[in-house]
Amino acid sequence: MSQASSRAILRRDLPYPKAQMTDFPLPEIPPAEGMTTQEHAYARLRNAVMVGALKPGTALTFRGLAQALGLSPTPIREAVRRLSTEKAIEVLGNRRLRVPQMTPGRFEELVELRVLLETHAAGRALPYLSEVVIDRLTALDDRMDAAIAAHDLDALTRMNQEFHKTLYALNPDQATIPLIESIWLQLGPFQRQVIEDIAAITMVDHHKEMLAAMRARDAAALRVALERDIHDGSIRAGCALLATAR
Repeated sequence: MSQASSRAILRRDLPYPKAQMTDFPLPEIPPAEGMTTQEHAYARLRNAVMVGALKPGTALTFRGLAQALGLSPTPIREAVRRLSTEKAIEVLGNRRLRVPQMTPGRFEELVELRVLLETHAAGRALPYLSEVVIDRLTALDDRMDAAIAAHDLDALTRMNQEFHKTLYALNPDQATIPLIESIWLQLGPFQRQVIEDIAAITMVDHHKEMLAAMRARDAAALRVALERDIHDGSIRAGCALLATAR
């Protein structure tokens, strides 16, 4: 099930003149214990970009985001500042904000970075893998299959990230998850657009191949399956979508 959402008043801003107001969802995230209002605003906006709740080219306003989150503009400004340094939101001047557009070159760069970082993270996590974790990942993959059948894109996106992050986090000395999440953050809006633009979800994942490699403790097979998981399905569709937009 997808999480409850509030509604943000945002603008389609292509071109900026005569932009029209449209509602977009900002998924709810319960604040963690001790989290400040500013940190919670950042977490909500960051998650909205990462899961693709905001599409490429979506224009936003500080006021609209503040209204959506029920906050004053001050924590929103700080959240946007942080997200702009992460290449997740563009600050264009005259208080205009936009979710970045994707280009073929940037898309290819981000995908290859995913391959490099995530295959490294998976290989380093493999020695710490237990049967309990494999069972947990198997159950998660089954729920992803159900989300695909139900066309539940919110749940599918969230669980796919959980699947990968659960594996990578097993390494007690890992240092790659913040880097990987940075790539997910930049890919999120376009990745979601790709899935939505496909008439029926044809996204191919290789999680079952990955799970088989985990059970065999086969690092080489895990790397191959993970590379296929990143490159296939919606990634291939993304290349096709960008090609038609040229």
